[in-house]
Amino acid sequence: MIPRKGFDNSMAESVIGLYKTECVRYEGPWRCVDDLDLATLNWVWWHNEIRRHGEIGHVPPIEYETTHHRDNNPQPDPMSAEHALH
Repeated sequence: MIPRKGFDNSMAESVIGLYKTECVRYEGPWRCVDDLDLATLNWVWWHNEIRRHGEIGHVPPIEYETTHHRDNNPQPDPMSAEHALH
């Protein structure tokens, strides 16, 4: 299925808009490209790991993802496993 024009990039455009608003315009003006690069790396780290997101229970995305993987991929209980022969 071919996505309808205008909807295929909407999520990326939303993130770019947040980036421009929260990082580029708020923290600028920038003295050089290296300063903007460092600020961008910091913003991406914050966006992916620290910020609290309302759609996922007001927890950081990395915490939600870790909990999701832990809950959906349970590890076997080592006490109930068969004993090794060696």
